[in-house]
Amino acid sequence: MELKVIKPIDPAIHPTAIINPTAIIHKNVTIGPYVVIGPRCEIGEGTIIESHAVIAENVRMGKKNHIFPHAVIGESPQDLKYAGEYSTVVIGDENDIHEFATIHRATGENCETRIGSHNMLQAYTHVAHNSNFGDYIVVSSFSGVAGHVTVEDHAVIGAMSGVHQFVKIGAFAMIGGMSKIVQDVCPFVIADGNPARVVGLNAVGIARNKIPAESKSALKKAYRLIFRSGLKLNDAIQEMEQELPSTPEIEHLLRFLRNCDRGLCRTRDR
Repeated sequence: MELKVIKPIDPAIHPTAIINPTAIIHKNVTIGPYVVIGPRCEIGEGTIIESHAVIAENVRMGKKNHIFPHAVIGESPQDLKYAGEYSTVVIGDENDIHEFATIHRATGENCETRIGSHNMLQAYTHVAHNSNFGDYIVVSSFSGVAGHVTVEDHAVIGAMSGVHQFVKIGAFAMIGGMSKIVQDVCPFVIADGNPARVVGLNAVGIARNKIPAESKSALKKAYRLIFRSGLKLNDAIQEMEQELPSTPEIEHLLRFLRNCDRGLCRTRDR
């Protein structure tokens, strides 16, 4: 039996869309009514951009992203230091960026705001200039992150939360709804409140992502050393280095703690 070969097709562009002549549109892209794509943008293969979305300027987007109506990506940063310099937004593959979400370009010559792959930015979320997102992140509706925020893989930010500039949110962390995040949130924990405090390990996230049993046990011990022992952070790190197995999860946690610049979000009883 002869196999049918499916060839890539040209982009499907609605006649009301406005596309700058410097933009690069790859195969199998769908561009809906009244979409605006500005200068020096690149839209990866298989991406869908729905009606009234704006891809403003200097945006490089990978494959199979889904941009929902009225999302705005690549506008100038909301930063008084920005002086019109060239900066970008770089987006990976297979992200869902929902209605009225906004992602702004970076401040600083040739700097970038970066979004990884397989993320979901829900409706009315905001990612500010120079932020750096990993993969498999969920940002729930009406939440915003300020400039220079780092969010690591598999983190979840609850609805209507705000993240202060320069904060880091660790891998597999979960932020409760309506939280105020002003300090770094440790990987693998749940933080909640205004201001936020750590309330426990993210046991559900750890289980869902099939983290090995040895690492789960080590993470429980690490949690007690960091949050329950009364040790200063540097002393807790030393204890972890001596007592805990060198699993990928523990090594990642240690790297995060050694680079905790804004102070670590602690438990309520501290």
